[in-house]
Amino acid sequence: MTGNHKNTSITRRRALAVSGGTVAAGGLAVAGFQSAFADTTDSTDADAPASADSTSSECMTLMTSVTEGPYYLDGALVRKDITEGKAGVPLTLRLTVVDATDGCTPVKGAAVEIWHCDAWGYYSGYTTANPGGSAPAESEEGDSANDQTYLRGYQIANANGVVKFETIFPGWYTPRTCHIHVKVHTGGEKEDGTYEGGIVNYTGQLFFDDDIAEEIFTLEPYSKHTGSYTVLADDMVYDGGGASSGLLTLKAVHKKDPSKGYKGSLTLGIDPDAESTGAGSGGGSTPPSDAPTGTPPSDAPSDSASPSASASS
Repeated sequence: MTGNHKNTSITRRRALAVSGGTVAAGGLAVAGFQSAFADTTDSTDADAPASADSTSSECMTLMTSVTEGPYYLDGALVRKDITEGKAGVPLTLRLTVVDATDGCTPVKGAAVEIWHCDAWGYYSGYTTANPGGSAPAESEEGDSANDQTYLRGYQIANANGVVKFETIFPGWYTPRTCHIHVKVHTGGEKEDGTYEGGIVNYTGQLFFDDDIAEEIFTLEPYSKHTGSYTVLADDMVYDGGGASSGLLTLKAVHKKDPSKGYKGSLTLGIDPDAESTGAGSGGGSTPPSDAPTGTPPSDAPSDSASPSASASS
């Protein structure tokens, strides 16, 4: 299977080191896609609240954290649209955070952080890391290395534990399957455009159905990245547990035209008293030794300035 991936660079942020015990949390598919994607304007809108009934008794089963991987950067911006103009198939991601130790009640104010590679397998801040196979160089996009913050960001959960991101369908890199990284933080606050303080309660990864991913990777710009794509069954992190292991529920915006995009949803059942070190199970490739360090550039685009991704067919 071949896939395509675009990349831009971002200022490398200090890797977040959080001491404490293993994270305990669980990911569960959001029941009822239409209600899960009720029209909202931002993460403060009133979405239908999560409940033990809507997520089933499985919500009470906590899942051990998986690795944060080698491409994490702290200091991501609080914003809904994280694309920064990156080309790819649009993805609207809706995540619901609930307390799995207290009847799956919503965790208001939880900060959900995601990051993932672009259509060619590159991460912002690590653009010299080879994604494997054959992919165009990051510089072909005309972007300066190490000064971008694309495909990274936070959203703060509303009263119903809901956050929503606008991004693109991730590409892939050797030896991993298509995935999105996620952390859930509590106890901190928004400061200077990012999220500061508190603890990390959950470190996980979100996954995509093989058939959907492989179809996406035949489209531009993904198709410019060729090589051996790792399916879910062969991935070093995904353990085959479905939604409880981070497998997203996906719905095409247009059934006959995948380039129009997808909506993805999942409920994350966490223990707000647990703390994750980001050193859970699974592994990943090694980032380049010259990866940048620091905080986002002062002129990094905000949510309002960040252009939306556009599908390519």
